[in-house]
Amino acid sequence: MTGSPASSWRPCSEYAKYKGYDVTKAADLSGFADQGGISAYAVKPMQWAVAQELIFGVGGNALAPKAAATRAQLAAVLHRFCEAFA
Repeated sequence: MTGSPASSWRPCSEYAKYKGYDVTKAADLSGFADQGGISAYAVKPMQWAVAQELIFGVGGNALAPKAAATRAQLAAVLHRFCEAFA
């Protein structure tokens, strides 16, 4: 990937809003050890992605909000999105 690192939640969240899907469902992120590292603008989309079971974390009770997503992670999230909304 070139440019800025991709996050795994952003493509799904932005597309869902664009398509007019209900993006108000929100998960409690307090169970993730690094939830405090989620940028303020990303909290609601991340809550939605976790609530929709698009993202489960990276292991070790973490979301890794500052890490770039791998191709495999992006593919898994997009696959889950398509299964849930297509």
